[in-house]
Amino acid sequence: MTQLDDSTMVDLGPPVAATAPVPRPDASGLASLEARSISAWFGDHKVLDRVSLNMPAGKVTALIGPSGCGKSTFLRILNRMHELVPSASLAGEVLLDGRDLYSAERRITDARRQVGMVFQKPNPFPAMSIYDNVVAGLKLTGVKVSRGDRDDLVEETLTKAGLWKEVRDRLRQPGGALSGGQQQRLCIARSLAVRPRALLMDEPCSALDPTSTRRIEETIAELVHEVTIVIVTHNMQQAARVSHLCAFFLASQGTPGVIVEHGPTSAMFDHPRDPRTSDYVHGRFG
Repeated sequence: MTQLDDSTMVDLGPPVAATAPVPRPDASGLASLEARSISAWFGDHKVLDRVSLNMPAGKVTALIGPSGCGKSTFLRILNRMHELVPSASLAGEVLLDGRDLYSAERRITDARRQVGMVFQKPNPFPAMSIYDNVVAGLKLTGVKVSRGDRDDLVEETLTKAGLWKEVRDRLRQPGGALSGGQQQRLCIARSLAVRPRALLMDEPCSALDPTSTRRIEETIAELVHEVTIVIVTHNMQQAARVSHLCAFFLASQGTPGVIVEHGPTSAMFDHPRDPRTSDYVHGRFG
């Protein structure tokens, strides 16, 4: 369902032709994500108001802001997880290389395959082996891969996630037996196995120790050459370390979340245009 204002709900119709030029795929083959005028509701409660943001190909975009300002909701909208909530509705468009992820002819499974998600809490299938965790998404998305190719894919994605050397001799052991940081990297490998064009990360290091956090950040730096990344983080030092661009979300009491300011991370931290941005990134509130 799509809610056009605070009282009217209609079914999603055919995609409306964009008035802005449709972006071409990046020359490197990486995908760009763009949100246009996204508003979101849970029942009658409006949580985002006309949020627009361009997330360029091959870059890490960090979503920052206090709790409750709609960052995670916005992230879930980018791969159609918002609609899993029965009372949820939204207005606006999400474009992956200019194509609307919410268009009527687009399958939800295809949208979620192309835009993967890594959650705040590591969620491997605990009784399933490390190997089977990595390839689990293939069955869910209907991708058929030969046994030999699966073996290569497991090694490739675990290597990209920075985990291969640690687990290559115990691939048949349960994924749930790994440490928290290893489980999170296993989840990254599982997301990469279906070849997403963009990867969303919702506070992926919030439950991890400093050493595991550093490994995840190193993984992000390596992956961005192959997949466009959008990350929610409350850690300003982490945002400064890993992201190329930042978007600062804020919700005043009783009002939906909006983007106060967005731009290159260095400018957001060193020369913000809005005093509220300066106050937030320098720890004066939030």
